[in-house]
Amino acid sequence: MAGELCPSAPDSRVRKAPNRQSRSCKVCRSRKVKCDRVKPCNACCAHGYPSKCVYENIPDEEARPISQAEEIKNLRTEIRELRARIDERHRDQEEELERLDQLESLFESIRSAPQSVVDQLVREIRSAHGGLKKDLVKVGPWEGYEAYADYDYAGGSHQSLIPIRRRFGDSSPDLNFNDPLSDGDDEDGDMEMMSLSSGSDSGSSGTISIMSMQRPAVDIFVERFVDAFSPEVDIKSGRAGALRAAAEIRMFSPLISDAFEAVSVAFFGRSVRNKEIEASGFRLYPRVLRGLQDALIDPERSKSEATLVTVTLLLAFESVERTTQSGVPAHVRGAVRLIEHRGPENHMYGVEHLLFTELRPYWIGGALATRQPSFLAREEWKTIPWSAGTTTKDILHHLLDLATEVPGLLYQSDQFKEAKRSSVMGAQEVAVKQTSLWNAIADLTGRFYQWYHDWVECYPDGPPEEAEQTGAEGFPIFKRRDFRTGAVYDATKLVYPNLLLAQTMCVYYAVRLILSSIDTRPEDRVSVLEQYELGCGICRTYEFYILTAPGNMINRLAFPTRVAWEAFPDKGPERAFMTEVLSLVERRHSLGLWGSNMSEISTHKNSPLNNGS
Repeated sequence: MAGELCPSAPDSRVRKAPNRQSRSCKVCRSRKVKCDRVKPCNACCAHGYPSKCVYENIPDEEARPISQAEEIKNLRTEIRELRARIDERHRDQEEELERLDQLESLFESIRSAPQSVVDQLVREIRSAHGGLKKDLVKVGPWEGYEAYADYDYAGGSHQSLIPIRRRFGDSSPDLNFNDPLSDGDDEDGDMEMMSLSSGSDSGSSGTISIMSMQRPAVDIFVERFVDAFSPEVDIKSGRAGALRAAAEIRMFSPLISDAFEAVSVAFFGRSVRNKEIEASGFRLYPRVLRGLQDALIDPERSKSEATLVTVTLLLAFESVERTTQSGVPAHVRGAVRLIEHRGPENHMYGVEHLLFTELRPYWIGGALATRQPSFLAREEWKTIPWSAGTTTKDILHHLLDLATEVPGLLYQSDQFKEAKRSSVMGAQEVAVKQTSLWNAIADLTGRFYQWYHDWVECYPDGPPEEAEQTGAEGFPIFKRRDFRTGAVYDATKLVYPNLLLAQTMCVYYAVRLILSSIDTRPEDRVSVLEQYELGCGICRTYEFYILTAPGNMINRLAFPTRVAWEAFPDKGPERAFMTEVLSLVERRHSLGLWGSNMSEISTHKNSPLNNGS
């Protein structure tokens, strides 16, 4: 038939599929798993039958699997070449390593020698006359560079500007009050001392590239930092082991390890007034911030102890360097957001518990500075972290249970003042809200008085005692006013049975001062004279605390110090004394935060009163 196709005629629409080349071994293909095309492949070796690893239908050379023997031979060749390159680089760095050995010997002396020897070594480092400086290579600071880091603490954003620049002309930290050391004008002397060599081929900047290769040197820096910020003290001095416990787990977290290295190197450089070592810590700081940002945006890592430790270390870094005026409060706010994000159940054990409880005054101080209600006032945050018995509440924490309520009252007062100013409330509503605020202030003030009776007057080791100021170790003399005559005279100092009670009383004076700033009750309110006495209580505690506290525990009085500063009139003898104390602490403890009047932690900054209400 004409329309009938011939059976033998080929159909152009039907094509025979070509043979497909196998890219997997027979076993992997049957099990439908990925094959690495090595003979025998990893999957067959892992399952214990390498002899069954067979490749079929492999017509061309390119598709053939790689022999394991051939792959091993290639890897060995590559290893030999890499070793040769490393050996060549080591030969080029022999001089640098010799200098590092010399520096490590010096650090070991500082670490283990008696205090008198250490003081002498530090003097030699600062004066830098002869000796080591002839053999050491100078590494200049990171001038003109600014590192930016944006990071988000559990939904809240923060932008931090970290200017890396020369910042040494305005301060010269000392280790002792009356240490007759160089005055910081020797531009060449202490610059050249204690510098590590920079590796030109390492791909990283200056000192850190060498230090990263020599962990013992970094460990010494970390140990000095931990001794300063987490000294070993008895329980009557207040717990101070959080950062020491964190240092013990840094090997398990690159983020914690980098943070400890950056902070401790910068702190050591600042404490011996060596710009090159301090700049080395700065070089790591942006990398730590980037690592923190990556951790914070990860739902799981944001709740890890490594993230909380890193934020706390950055807070310590800012107290040392004060890179920006907003650095300390920004890190405090970030840490508080992170703590809330983690929940109270995640602060019952280990490092997390210590960081929450030991630094609880900082977290509450941050809420007081922002004048916003705090989650820390909720009952679960006053109970759950201690429910496992890891530590027990002491006199300070019982005071802080009350202090957590003050930020909410500050907010209530600010909102009330703002509403009155804008005339959005009627007379009756104003009266109701005013009465409610006064009642809350009266109730909390009464509970503060009760706390004082229960805990201070009945303190097992005895209450604070008064004594004459002697100006021991060159400590400045606090002069106060007589409100009746206007005369200025030497006040008595307060002596405490232990550091814990001294810190607690300063927090008590500070919180009472803050609460009194919104107390406008017509009766029973805190008078101006009482406010003055509360501020004087903080100043009268300085000599005991500063001369007794080990390491940098003085940072625990930073917030009370700023509160007391705001209680005194400008250009008076009280502020003149406080200025001397701030300078002394900055020099003795290498704390840049204390080199100013710490305006960034002011509780008045966010008040409507600053806007003329």
